[in-house]
Amino acid sequence: MRLQRYVLTVVATRILGAAVILMSILQILDLLEVTTDILDRGLGMGGVLYYAALRAPRLVEQIAPISVLAGGLFAFSQLARESAVIAMRAAGISAYRIVAMAAPAALAVMLLDFACAQVIAPRTDPILNAWWQATTPAADRKAEGPRSFRVGDDLVIAGASTPDGRALTAVKIYRRDKTSRLIERIEASSATLGAKGWELRDPVTARFTGERTDTVSASQMTWTSPLRPVDVQALFSDNPAPSAGSARRALLNGGTDRPASYYETRLLGAFAGPFGALIMLLLSAPVALANFRSSQGAVLLTTGLASGLIFLVADGLLSALGESGAISPLLAVWGGPVIFGALAITALVSLEG
Repeated sequence: MRLQRYVLTVVATRILGAAVILMSILQILDLLEVTTDILDRGLGMGGVLYYAALRAPRLVEQIAPISVLAGGLFAFSQLARESAVIAMRAAGISAYRIVAMAAPAALAVMLLDFACAQVIAPRTDPILNAWWQATTPAADRKAEGPRSFRVGDDLVIAGASTPDGRALTAVKIYRRDKTSRLIERIEASSATLGAKGWELRDPVTARFTGERTDTVSASQMTWTSPLRPVDVQALFSDNPAPSAGSARRALLNGGTDRPASYYETRLLGAFAGPFGALIMLLLSAPVALANFRSSQGAVLLTTGLASGLIFLVADGLLSALGESGAISPLLAVWGGPVIFGALAITALVSLEG
């Protein structure tokens, strides 16, 4: 038990140290771009800290895997240099068990990554966007411009939305039959979410039957739609990052402005992404078996670092291909972790043998 606590402590502290350093660097770089704007708006240091706090979940999501890689390389190289690994193996403890002792640290990072990406960030992103728009000087505000998206079989164009996503302006709804032929167009000055659906104000409905067009006006009507405020916020966001929940709603006829492959990849990636931390731990593990009295230590350190960076690039490339529909979303999401995990395990087995 003491040995397991020692190995876990060494790995966890190195991962934490790497995370703090990487988080600080990313936070500083991010603040360098916006601090001047925040101060010019008269928000002071309180505004800077508020922005940094709301941005933190997305930054944690970015640094999680690379922190495990860097921390794992430092920890395992330290254990190897101090001959701790040699002593453990002489006592009958295999390299696989040493990795298992360090695994809880990677699992903790996985849980933190998932919580930030799927629970915390989807709540802080709309708050940050609303705060940023509300504090932007009137002279610097840019018109949102109309956004087009699909809700089920309906095609929708909306001019703008409120920050809470509960109201739309200049709404046009195009309805089609099963053959995708236009059969109805509804134009309304605004749409507000109510108890029974979206309440359209001053709607004008045009129904198309062959070459005939019938127009009907009303003061109000209800548009029953699965569209929700969180979907509207994502559709009108400058940098949308769908969570598993929003991607699932999009696939179930929620508001979408991208192909189904994009949301399928995002949905699968929400659960596969945190496993990147575990893959990074496996890629760094062979360093524990390195002989630092020769060049093997430097070679394995360099190989582990390069493999981790290549994994990040390959995983991002596969995800982009999956989002565009070029390859299967399942292959796009799990291809990188499976391939690099297998390579890491093969290297560990070879060195252990």
